Order: sequence, then C-alpha cells, then structure tokens
Amino acid sequence: MESSARRQQGALSFALQNVCDLSLRASASAGTSRFRKPCFGWTPIVVAALAVAPCWSTGIAGGPSGASPSIRAEADSVSSTSSSTSLPAGTILYLRLKTAVSTTSSRLNGPIEADEARDIDAKGGVAVPLGAIVRGKIAKLIPSSNPSERAAMGFEFDTIQMPGLSPEKISCRLTKVENARETVLGNGTIQGVLASELPSSYVQGELAKIAQSNSSVAKEIGKLGDKELGQTDTAITYPAGTDFQVILTAPLEVQRWFAPAVAQELPRGDLEAVQKLLANSANRVKTKDGKPGDPINLVMIGTEAEIRQAFAKAGWTIPKAKNSSSIWRTITAVTGNEGYGAAPLSDLYLFGRAQDMAYEKTLNTFTMRHHLRLWRSPVAAPDKTPIWLGATTHDIGFDIHPGVVSHTTSPHLDNERAKVGADLIVTGMVSAEQLVTRPNPLSSGVTGTGGAWSTDGRLIAIDFKRN
Repeated sequence: MESSARRQQGALSFALQNVCDLSLRASASAGTSRFRKPCFGWTPIVVAALAVAPCWSTGIAGGPSGASPSIRAEADSVSSTSSSTSLPAGTILYLRLKTAVSTTSSRLNGPIEADEARDIDAKGGVAVPLGAIVRGKIAKLIPSSNPSERAAMGFEFDTIQMPGLSPEKISCRLTKVENARETVLGNGTIQGVLASELPSSYVQGELAKIAQSNSSVAKEIGKLGDKELGQTDTAITYPAGTDFQVILTAPLEVQRWFAPAVAQELPRGDLEAVQKLLANSANRVKTKDGKPGDPINLVMIGTEAEIRQAFAKAGWTIPKAKNSSSIWRTITAVTGNEGYGAAPLSDLYLFGRAQDMAYEKTLNTFTMRHHLRLWRSPVAAPDKTPIWLGATTHDIGFDIHPGVVSHTTSPHLDNERAKVGADLIVTGMVSAEQLVTRPNPLSSGVTGTGGAWSTDGRLIAIDFKRN
C-alpha cells in the first residue's frame, strides 16, 4: 500500500495535472531573503507543503475498494408482511431542506422544514408524493468552540403533510447528507470535521514554519495563508436545497394514494425514436486516448435551452473551463475540503467529439459530487426535438494508484441515474420518464481509470415539456 504522504501528494496532483503549462515559477531574488511572488500566486509553496503532507482520511480512497456502500436510490416498497395501508419501518425518504441550518447561526429547538424530493412508491401507487412537507426541529446544536472540538447537529422530524391532507406523525432518523464532508452517526447526529483533518491546516502549518525561519517574509506569508487558502471553517452549514435521506423508524400510515409526478411512459413516437437511436449507438463513451469510459445511462428529449433551464432550476452547475483561475480554485477546494460546484471536468467522447454539455452538483467537499455529460445525437423525435445521450456518475473519493490520479466513482450507476431523473422532475419541466433497455445491455465493467461499476443495463429516458 502506498504511503500516506504519497497518496496526499497524488490528491494534489489531481488538481494540478492539467496546469503544468501555466509556467508556475517562484524564486528568491539574488542576494536577498525576500521571495518574488510567482505568476500564479504562491502555488509552488503550497505544492511543496502538500507534497509532504500526511493523508487525510476524509474522501481519500486507495482505489475501487474505497467506494462507499450502496445507496438505495429506488423507492422502497411495502414488504409482504406489512400492512397494505402503511409504509414499513426501514423505508427511505429523500428530502430537501427548505430551512438553511448552521451551527453558527441556527438555534437549538428552532423549526426546520424539508420537502420530499421523490415519489415514494408502495403497493397501490405513490404513498409519499413529491412535495410532501416534513417538519421538525433542530434537536442538537453544538458549535465548535476550539479547533480540537467537533461541531454537531441533529434533526428531529415529527410530522409529515401530504398535499391536500392534514399533518400526521412521523418517526424517522437521519442517515445521510448528500455530498457532505461531515459524518452522520448511527443515532442520526451530524458530526463535524476537525480543523486538523483539513489539508489546509497542514499547509498553514508549513507556511508558518517558513515564516519563523525567515522573518522578512513572515508578514507576506501570513497574508498568503488568509488570502489564498482562506480561513479554516469547521462549522456545519447546509443551505436550503441540501439533499439528505431519513429512514422510517416506525410504520407510516398511508392515508391515500397519489398519482406519479410525471407520466411513466414516453409518447409512442418518442419511444420509437429512442429505441432506434440505442440500436445504432455505442453503449459507452471513450476517454481521450480511446479507452472505454462511462456507460451511457441517460437519454433526454428536449432542446438545449430546455435542458439548460431545467438543470439550472435543479441546482446543477456548469463546470468552468480549465484555466489558471479554475485550477487554483480547485486547489483551494482540495486543501480546504470544501465544495466547488463549478470545478472543471475532463472531456469524454461520443459521436467523435467531446461532450456538448456538462453539469455537476456538490455541497461542501470537493471529494464528492454528482456529474454528467451530454451529447446531441443524430436522431430526433418525430416533432424534430433533439435527442441527447448522456453518462452520469457519482464521485465519492479519490482514486490514487500507480499511473492514476482521479476521482473514485460509486460503482452503483443506477442510483445516480435515479438521482438525475428525480432532480429534473422537481423542476416541473419534465413530462415523462421511462426506464428503457437497449440491445445487448451492459451489466458491469470498469471505468477508464480502473474503477468497477455495475448496472441493470437500463437507461432513464427523460422527456421535457415542450415550450
């Protein structure tokens, strides 16, 4: 197994792998002790510090074995032993915060509210519809008073209100905050990170050593630490729109059944066009050197403008182009273990070209993000609406092994497929979604960097409402 120092050095290399041509230079003026600021800020000093930094466990994976456990993305259905009028304990609800929360500004027992972000199916239909409101309070709130203490927060939801119905009691426990650097404990408590666990803390320490050894640069280095790396922040802060999951700890009565949020089948003409496209197109994209890349698991029927508007409403961001500014922002996101929702994406290829559109969604760590790429196909729907093919995966850590420095992706592709479909339904811009099967469907394989993946072989076809 590679040393911790080697793995952290690799993580930094991930952020810098495309900027060697930016001529990063730093040198000392001849005969003086004052450093000349390089053309790209103080990157070389930061690189030197991180090159010997220890490995921070949060989000660093030594390869495919570091992948997180399966995340259940499909709605749980009532088991055969359950009452036909209730959802059983163990059912997962996919919620989205309506109330922004923070250990620095929220108050203990303050109200908290969230929306159901997906239809939850059971025998008989939709038991918990999109838009159901869950309410409760902040039951635990512990700010971090010093660098050696972890912040903590806990939610206690006690009522759920379905559209058109009166509120009813709910018993549930938080199990996951999507793309969060914090850990959710078994009792539902959100446990914050320590300053010492952030790579930026180590960099700050190395810069302090340089300052102590050379007083003439101490002031300038102090400014560097604050300006370039930012202040270390270990508070637990989630904005409205943060996605999280809770699990029912007691059965939830089903008062009535609801219709699905969108149609479950595409119009016949659109479906036939999709089937024609899938029968004559590749089932995987390619890397720049021609290796098989991500499996194609998305089909979208809509104009470019409709798709862009929908992803904007869903909270997904367009990645920045790779340049000195975006790469430096990536570096600070890596060292600070913070989110960067517009981090550059590498190019993948289909139909002989790089992606036409790309989107990503993150929270407060660079380690984890949802992301996808889309290509306009040569096939259109009967009304001439473009049909797009796409590939979506979920980054869950860093994959660092000989010859490879990249993100580790979750092996469970179908969960990410469901995530994209659910997020777009919430926008109100989707008319229908259907899982479709292509000829000779895929079931498993490895990514272009060696990470394993599996799928049931189906693609989610998303039909947008025509403007």
